[in-house]
Amino acid sequence: MEPLMELSRRQVDALRAVQGNEDSPKGASLKAVATDLRIRPPSALDHLTVLERLGLIERYRGKSRLTPRGRECLVDYLRHHRVAESLFRNAGLEPRETCQAAHEIDLALSHRVVERIYEAQGSPAECPHGGAIPAPSSRRSVGSRR
Repeated sequence: MEPLMELSRRQVDALRAVQGNEDSPKGASLKAVATDLRIRPPSALDHLTVLERLGLIERYRGKSRLTPRGRECLVDYLRHHRVAESLFRNAGLEPRETCQAAHEIDLALSHRVVERIYEAQGSPAECPHGGAIPAPSSRRSVGSRR
């Protein structure tokens, strides 16, 4: 199964919180991740434990850093989200509505489905908000059936 499809919305948010706070030389602190998620540190630790088990983050002395696989997973998430936003924009939703609608389905879409949607839309370069749609991950073949 694709790592992205194994994650809950909160786990993706935790992965993004690690990314946003790992500027520190040692990585993101548990407190910083918990603050970003607006939850208590023990709950944040539960999410980080799952991410570590999946090989998406590494923890050392209370600090978390993304692994290469974790970075790739976030790029995959961004691609799924922005392709879904483009789909909803083409369906007539306003740009402000596309993000909310994409948020409802982006984690449920397989890479194969995202690629089919992307191609059916004429391979857009940007989402409705002007953000670049990342290229597909190099570790998977585009259009492969999984």
